[in-house]
Amino acid sequence: MILAGDIGGTKTTLILFVAEKDCLRPVYRFHAWTKDFSSVVQLVEQFRAQAEHETPGLGKTNLLAAAFGCAGAVVDGRVFTNNLPWPVETDAVAKVLGLDRSRTLLLNDLVATAASVPHLAHDSVLQLNQAIPQERGTKALIAAGTGLGEALLFWDGTRYCISPSEASLTDFAPSNDREFELLRSLRQRMRPVCCEEIVSGRGFRVIHQILFPEVHHAWFHDPATDSAANITQQALAGSCPACVETLQVWVEAYAAEARNMALRILPFGGVYIAGGIAIKILRKLKDGTFVRVFHDNDTLGRQLAQIPIYVLLNEDAAVFGAAYEALAACSVS
Repeated sequence: MILAGDIGGTKTTLILFVAEKDCLRPVYRFHAWTKDFSSVVQLVEQFRAQAEHETPGLGKTNLLAAAFGCAGAVVDGRVFTNNLPWPVETDAVAKVLGLDRSRTLLLNDLVATAASVPHLAHDSVLQLNQAIPQERGTKALIAAGTGLGEALLFWDGTRYCISPSEASLTDFAPSNDREFELLRSLRQRMRPVCCEEIVSGRGFRVIHQILFPEVHHAWFHDPATDSAANITQQALAGSCPACVETLQVWVEAYAAEARNMALRILPFGGVYIAGGIAIKILRKLKDGTFVRVFHDNDTLGRQLAQIPIYVLLNEDAAVFGAAYEALAACSVS
């Protein structure tokens, strides 16, 4: 058995897999809110207890390896992030699972998602444009959720290797008047203003309140309410003009950041949009806004149009990617 997980700032998913040669078959899935636990150890213990309760013997199964995609930078076996409520360290996870440290992997969550790309089924992705991917070309992955993550995949002659990044912490670069207004307002509260402040779940409320201060929603003051979900739902329903424009601004900023990433690495193998927000606003991503902004460059617009743009439809992509990385660790250790 292999245990893999996606430990995010909002939610966590853990899946047990049976390894069948080079393939993995999921046999048990556990989903929880990250903030409901006091530590990663408590989270894992709850998972094993629930698995054992529902399927006797499953929670006590000996593991071959485990891997977890985590919302943050992984350095020397520890996750550094502002998005998780508690630390995650390899030694603590290995101990509670009874695994050797070499078979307990902590990955940046975007690295884990990127690792799934070579294994995704055809129906797990939706292409937004008509470009044809370059064989073994560099690929880029971008995912907005609680935070913003980016990673790249490059061919090393044998397989795709993954390089993490913390590009979400780079300065937000406005490209139109409304985005300049966002930057001007945010600079009164923080310096520098990183891209993640706009292109993430919390960015929806930021955009709405700065650009449309005259439109007030009672749920803005309810800490239990997901402002991003409410804004996007009302935008897609067309019930609030301010929400409609908020979603438009957010998608344009998301596409501009994807374009900036593409200009840095020229991913002619494809740009992959991941994360739960993308699936929830899929109808908006399909309306042409994202593709139009992505291509908007006077110098390399035609070249950018040759880059395929895909949306990952499998919300468990990070878990599957982590599982395949754990499987690979078994073969080399």
